[in-house]
Amino acid sequence: MVSKVVILASAMLAAVSGSPAYPSPAYSAPAYHAPAAYSAPAQYSFEYSVYDPYTYDVKSQHELSDGNGYVKGSYSLLEADGSTRIVEYTADDYDSFNAVVKNEGGYKAPSYSAPAYLAPTVYKAQ
Repeated sequence: MVSKVVILASAMLAAVSGSPAYPSPAYSAPAYHAPAAYSAPAQYSFEYSVYDPYTYDVKSQHELSDGNGYVKGSYSLLEADGSTRIVEYTADDYDSFNAVVKNEGGYKAPSYSAPAYLAPTVYKAQ
């Protein structure tokens, strides 16, 4: 009888010890990250232009900023129809982004006069 109890106890011990042991979940406080240092917008001014008659890439841009959030600039480009698009824009914290678009020049289609038609000839029956 003792041998049966020992066998049963060892079988139960083997069953319990065979199960995997998982660590209990541990939650730590989130790490504190110091906010990044803020740097004000810098004052800048730039300008460029491209003129490539081989690829018809003709464009230019110029922009300046006062360093306090106000940006003013313009750009122009040659359209496929030969017109030039000119965009003048401003951007600031108060009025957001405003653009004025102008198109200058362009392709003028030729005008043709209406063709003159003669009245049809009337034939008499013979």
